Amino acid sequence: MAEFVSFWLLLLVSMLLAFVLGLIILNHNLPLFLRLSHVPKGTFGLPLLGETLSFLKPHSSNSLGTFLQDHCSRYGKVFKSHLFFTPTVVSCDAELNYFILQNEGKLFQCSYPKTIPGILGNLSMLVAVGDTHRRLRNAALSLVTITKSKPEFLNDIENFAIQILDSWKDKPQVIFCEEARKFTFNVIVKQVLGLTPEEPETTKILEDFLTFMKGLISLPLYIPGTPYARAVKARRRISSTVKAIIEKRRRRSSNNNSADNSEKKNSDFLEILLCVDTLSEDEKVSFVLDSLLGGYETTSLLMALVVHFLGQSPTALEQLKLEHQTIRSMKQNNEHLNWEDYKKMDFTQNVINEALRYGNVVKFVHRKALKDVKYRDYLIPSGWKVLPVFTAVHLDPSLHANAFQFHPWRWENQDQTCKKFTPFGGGSRCCPGSELAKVEVAFFLHHLVQNFRWRNQDEDQPIAYPYVEFKRGLVLNVECCSDEAENKQH
Repeated sequence: MAEFVSFWLLLLVSMLLAFVLGLIILNHNLPLFLRLSHVPKGTFGLPLLGETLSFLKPHSSNSLGTFLQDHCSRYGKVFKSHLFFTPTVVSCDAELNYFILQNEGKLFQCSYPKTIPGILGNLSMLVAVGDTHRRLRNAALSLVTITKSKPEFLNDIENFAIQILDSWKDKPQVIFCEEARKFTFNVIVKQVLGLTPEEPETTKILEDFLTFMKGLISLPLYIPGTPYARAVKARRRISSTVKAIIEKRRRRSSNNNSADNSEKKNSDFLEILLCVDTLSEDEKVSFVLDSLLGGYETTSLLMALVVHFLGQSPTALEQLKLEHQTIRSMKQNNEHLNWEDYKKMDFTQNVINEALRYGNVVKFVHRKALKDVKYRDYLIPSGWKVLPVFTAVHLDPSLHANAFQFHPWRWENQDQTCKKFTPFGGGSRCCPGSELAKVEVAFFLHHLVQNFRWRNQDEDQPIAYPYVEFKRGLVLNVECCSDEAENKQH
């Protein structure tokens, strides 16, 4: 009798599993049979997972990777796939990418995997939509406009750059990605929260922030001990720290109404942000976290890409060095760089733009179709995910001559605001802090190229997985030189 019951129980469980598996397969393949003649060509791959693992396969960031190469050759620059558990249209076409970015909030909407909003929160500028996103973005643009040319901000950048480079003078070797992150974190924490590296709050934020960053590329499993769970908890701790700093500032402002204090109110983002009436308290905290994230990871990666590619291009490095020697020769001894100096760094801008194009800090962004969208002969069904792939456009030989070469001189005659160059996204979601990142990189390069020679210690390459990183941290053999000191004397 027991064997009879066990048999039927096993049969019932097997039938239930088969039914669930059948539903998964049906749900996976059903979109293939809907409006088949209108959606782009392509394949959905495995049930549930689709082609996600192949899409995310690590590859050099200055290449398309085998997935995009294979699919573009088989289906064209626009194709369908099944990525991140969702039917997806992938666009490697410059015109369609531009169309998607320009129709944010109308035809398409930001739609990231659950890990991102789960850790950043729904008030993050990266995932917020509609009126919330507009208010956050307007505040960001206002802060950047006020801040970017201020002497205090520019002096902080230069001082931190000099501190980092001074610490290299007795080192034959440095792990550049670590040094770049140290530099960008010091800059952004000082600019946003007014904290110096020596303050205990800075160390506390950095520890939690490193945990927070690791969770962004993890599975969204809220199980104690997982990277995702640790990242969510780290974000809560950072939020608590930021709220405590905000409260401390408010008390200081109410207790001190002197002229000196009114001068201090313009010293960092937070003092200005506290006066913004259009944002709630939680939105202000989220804004601070967004600023830390963008100013830390993206800027440090851009610095690493620039240094890596310059190390492979002696001609570009020599021209860059000459530009900065010329700027320094017009300054007094120990005189800080200013906004006018930055605007003279023409070739520096070309180098930064080329590193952005060739290295691809951002490979793609996530969008979702809000309604059925007809574009050319394609139909993008409502609810499908849409991935505009910037890398494919940046490395398209039909749009960029010698696309797979680092060639900064192309930007002497090429418009950097065109459809074929979108390193910081586009439309209403274009990164508001992109200019601040370029200023930091330019000022760091000013002192680096005049004080050091460097050589890549190994064949470390920028790898997209999907976020770009150097697996070994970009180890550099460095040698101090005294060019800047000599220039100052002359």
